[in-house]
Amino acid sequence: MARGKSTKLLATLPDNYSADWVDRLDKRTMVARAVLARIAELESDAGGAESLSAARRSLIRHAAWLDGIVESYELRLATGQQIDVGAYTQSLNSLLGLYRLIGLERKSRPLRTLREAMDGPAAPVAAETPT
Repeated sequence: MARGKSTKLLATLPDNYSADWVDRLDKRTMVARAVLARIAELESDAGGAESLSAARRSLIRHAAWLDGIVESYELRLATGQQIDVGAYTQSLNSLLGLYRLIGLERKSRPLRTLREAMDGPAAPVAAETPT
């Protein structure tokens, strides 16, 4: 491990932890907007968030963060900075592994049948504005 980096593992979750921490990110930051957009794209490609298992949603969340790490290496490389090629390659290989688990092909969202649409709740009607 690199000098100055902690090897101490987290034994318990912090008191302020909640499972929806990603959804509660400050969306004013560029990183939060980029990661949340990437999560939405990956979930959509996988058939929509509502049709995904918790495990697949977790893999997608991790892939979105790892994709950001890979892109940060590429940005540094594109601006002439040196990068750790080994760490970049390892990140890229890990990302590929996650993508293979998630699925590389786009899946269509499940459609409601006509009966489900007729039996389900009515679509909200927009309120008319006085003229």
